[in-house]
Amino acid sequence: MTGMPDLAIDRRTLLRSSMLLGAGAALFPQAVFARKDARAAIRSAAAANKAADIKRIQDWIALPTIAAENRNVPEGAAYMEELARSAGFTGVRQVPTDGIPGVVGFMDNGAPRTLGIYFMYDVKQYDPAEWSSPPLEALIVDKPDWGKAIMGRGAVNQKGPEATFLAALHAMRDAGVTPPVNIALICEGEEEIGSPNFRQIAETPDVLAALRKCEGIFIPASWQGPNGAVNVNLGSKGIVELELVASGEKWGRGPTGDIHSSQKAAVDSPVWRLVHALNTLVTPDGNTVAIDGWFENVRPLTEREKELIRKAADAGDEARTKASLGITHWIDDLSFEDALIRLAEQPTVNIEGLVAGYTGPGGKTVLPGSGVAKIDLRLVPNQTREEAVRKLRAHLDAQGFPDVEVNVSGGYDPTETDENSRLIQAQLATYRAMGVEATLNPRLAGSWPGATFTAPPVSIPAGHFGLGHGSGAHAPDEYYVVESTNPKVAGITEATMGYVEMLYQLAAIR
Repeated sequence: MTGMPDLAIDRRTLLRSSMLLGAGAALFPQAVFARKDARAAIRSAAAANKAADIKRIQDWIALPTIAAENRNVPEGAAYMEELARSAGFTGVRQVPTDGIPGVVGFMDNGAPRTLGIYFMYDVKQYDPAEWSSPPLEALIVDKPDWGKAIMGRGAVNQKGPEATFLAALHAMRDAGVTPPVNIALICEGEEEIGSPNFRQIAETPDVLAALRKCEGIFIPASWQGPNGAVNVNLGSKGIVELELVASGEKWGRGPTGDIHSSQKAAVDSPVWRLVHALNTLVTPDGNTVAIDGWFENVRPLTEREKELIRKAADAGDEARTKASLGITHWIDDLSFEDALIRLAEQPTVNIEGLVAGYTGPGGKTVLPGSGVAKIDLRLVPNQTREEAVRKLRAHLDAQGFPDVEVNVSGGYDPTETDENSRLIQAQLATYRAMGVEATLNPRLAGSWPGATFTAPPVSIPAGHFGLGHGSGAHAPDEYYVVESTNPKVAGITEATMGYVEMLYQLAAIR
């Protein structure tokens, strides 16, 4: 997923109870289902399946589908089909797109309500040399303050949480319990490159018809902090991923390929041209977008949204948040509260990477013929991907850089969901039933393709949901906790029961 959870939370009253979780005691009360015998049977099955549930994650990590590298595409889609069928979905099939295929499946449980579940089966690239444990071996490691965790690419983003949702379905089937809602599963293999073809999957006629029956849809997630608390996100920023390319060939000045740097006194540099083009996109401090017309459709945060953020700031730990980010100051030395408000409300232009000429050891005296800047644009309501790309192109042209190419690889619009929707209210009810502090968060600074669901023609609520903890998405040493030593944080069995509880709460909520 192209984002991370916000880090501040507020306090709510905990329901206090205890149970045996993994190797130690945890403060999760027994979830309250329609039938207590069903709850006990499902929990027993989940505990019995624990080893198999962990192995399911490990086996999935061992087969990485990496869209950016076109790696394991047929194998990854076929494996996703196998996972869906084994969990009880019917009509499982691949849905072709102009890029990597999606996978869909359905579970008709004869229920009056239907829940949508979104999976991504692709992962980010990785460099094994940067990892302390081989990224495809999915070994169990000890994480201080957390417990035993699976370490591997995709462990928390997103295979661990997704496989745990599947574990809930396995546990219910093994307990002889029919899920209380119907389930529509929609999966893609291109999330990590900005979901360029995902709408083709969602708008396939039978898939669209199934999605439109859903009360809402969520992506499984595992974002519990050290105190066990979670955020319930009411939206996410949109994103556009692209490259800006300056070259002597397109410019008509400078070399068409690398030449000796001694020629710089007589020859123009396409790389300096790229740098100057980049400088026009933001204010001199790099913190505010300066693209012409960028803010004309930006919706300011409402007072309710700001109120939620202020509560989160009051209950949060600024020092811990800064330490986790490796920073000592916020932009403009803002207060914690103002930094969190800015995080939610500001669209951004970010340089992900700059590539030009020689970048190996030592020096190599060349004048490069081209340069590339990898860029992401984060969008807020009511911006759109189409608008952002159009305005970027127009801005570069107006600033005298018509030759600088804008090559878009993917992206999608921002997402918003009503806090009074059944999906959000069922999430809050589930966390209360599990004794977990939950805070409404108006907007996640990260991104996922939820706008495919919240916008027409689907038009349903969308968000994230889950228990447990993991970290390191997109980074070395990514991990997902399966046996928690923190009594407030779920291991895999309790996270499994969280998904079960969510199904019951969605079925029951008015």
